[in-house]
Amino acid sequence: MENYTGKRLEQYTIKRPQEVLLVTVEIAGEEDQIAIFKGFSSSLMRPTAFDPDVPVLPEEANILRIDIVASPYNPEAPRYIQQGLTWKEMESLLSQLRI
Repeated sequence: MENYTGKRLEQYTIKRPQEVLLVTVEIAGEEDQIAIFKGFSSSLMRPTAFDPDVPVLPEEANILRIDIVASPYNPEAPRYIQQGLTWKEMESLLSQLRI
């Protein structure tokens, strides 16, 4: 099953390679943070599967917030462009880019 939400977020970072998305989600009752950059996703809190067909952001994940950070991403001193976006606000940005 293709993960539509994750693919859209990955497409955003392909169109905006100077930005990194930090997506805070809840998956099966556990919080995770996923970094998305240049079309690739990886968890910052748990191992990421080697199989690219295994989505890092499962469709059932509850997106808590999305931060947009300038690339290159430095976890010690992130340069925030926008913080605390809701999925609805992010969807609006995706629509503007026709993603």
